Amino acid sequence: MKSYTPGHQPDDHSAIPSRRDFLKVAGGGFGALAFSAMIAGESGAEIHHPAQAKRVIQIFCPGGMSQVDTFDYKPELEKRAGQPFDPDGKLQFFASKPGNCQPSHWKFRQHGESGLWMSDLFPKLATCVDDLAFINSMHSKTALHGPACFMMNTGFTLPGFPSMGSWVTYGLGSEAEDLPAFVVLPDPRGLPPGGIINWGAGFLPAEHQATMLETSNPKQPIADLFPPEEFAGNSRQVDPEQLQFLQQLNRLHQKSRQTNSELEARIKAYEMAARLQLSAPEVTDVSRESEAVQDLYDIEHPESGPFGRQCLLARRLVQRGVRFVQIYCGAENTTAKKIRPNWDSHEDVVRDHGYWGAVLDNGASALLKDLKQQGMLEDTLVICTTEFGRQPGAQGGKGKGRDHNAGAFTSWLAGGGIRGGMSYGATDELGFKAVESPTYCYDLHATALHLLGVDHTQLTYYHNGIQRRLTDVHGHVIQEIIA
Repeated sequence: MKSYTPGHQPDDHSAIPSRRDFLKVAGGGFGALAFSAMIAGESGAEIHHPAQAKRVIQIFCPGGMSQVDTFDYKPELEKRAGQPFDPDGKLQFFASKPGNCQPSHWKFRQHGESGLWMSDLFPKLATCVDDLAFINSMHSKTALHGPACFMMNTGFTLPGFPSMGSWVTYGLGSEAEDLPAFVVLPDPRGLPPGGIINWGAGFLPAEHQATMLETSNPKQPIADLFPPEEFAGNSRQVDPEQLQFLQQLNRLHQKSRQTNSELEARIKAYEMAARLQLSAPEVTDVSRESEAVQDLYDIEHPESGPFGRQCLLARRLVQRGVRFVQIYCGAENTTAKKIRPNWDSHEDVVRDHGYWGAVLDNGASALLKDLKQQGMLEDTLVICTTEFGRQPGAQGGKGKGRDHNAGAFTSWLAGGGIRGGMSYGATDELGFKAVESPTYCYDLHATALHLLGVDHTQLTYYHNGIQRRLTDVHGHVIQEIIA
């Protein structure tokens, strides 16, 4: 094609580019832009050593799961059943004075080739025990739900710091072009204690905050993703020319506001939304899965089905390149106790843990088995945690509940380079306090980043005069649980 100067009338018509030439050049330009975007995405990766995991699925159980009723077997607690937990009367629990020693409400048994102990609360998950690594010595700095959830998610008890998912996507980017890098699946009953701050980006660029997906409505998985039908006419898809014009206006507006990351993130969110109109309904439509897979997750069960659907959706998301998926098994407390909003069992452990145990048991075991069948467990890190544990002494007039316990709880990990069939750390003989290899969220976060190929001390962001990081100034990699 001959060159010509814009605005100059050529001497002959042969100098005027044909429609075919114009489309060829334009197409090449779009291809170059796409290639540049791919290179830019890859160049942001903070890989410091070979990674054993490519992606993360985190299950969060808000409310405070009882370690002595689930994964931390304490025979001495059984021996002292009914005896005063604090004979001298010197202790004060979070919201009560200690009652009598209360052993597990469920029988503990050994499972798998590893012979690890688990309670009968999790019969299905027990069949996966040789894939699990338990950290029995977890503890927190606070026994308040909101701050403790913030700490487990962000490393800080105060709100406003980036979540683990935000740090991971900030460091590694995404493998998905038409889906967000970080997705959160809240419990259908509502948001967890602290709300959306749990998965916020804090001071990181706003584009790294999570996208919430609604699992119960495949046709509208993201709020306001589609325009109202009265504005969209016969089609719910937005006119491409309208989108292109809107993008031009947004970019023009953004040129004079280069330091506003929220504006940049909003523009990218709108651009992503256009792609999500096609990709989101497909990925959230679990009816596309085989009947055997749907049965595995028991998605039609009225109680455990919603969480099973979330776990299946998490697998579908990471299968399509989403980097970090967080699933919530429980919501914020409500006054309607019969709803059993989460694991916060002050009044009745059997009622509350009995309900949520069956929910978690079904979904988590199905997720692990499905990932293994798909050949994905070996490079998908699965984490299950809560914000703190519960007391081994009974609470309440009838002694049926358990108070908050920041001194001890259990988290477990599987896949993605984890050495399964083992436990790390230990609590005292009653399960009251972590005494062997006490472990904070900093160590769990450092280990997860390490498995993703990231040195937690090197993944930083300069903010208010400080090089901030997920692990603050703490954390060590738990080498003992790494394969």
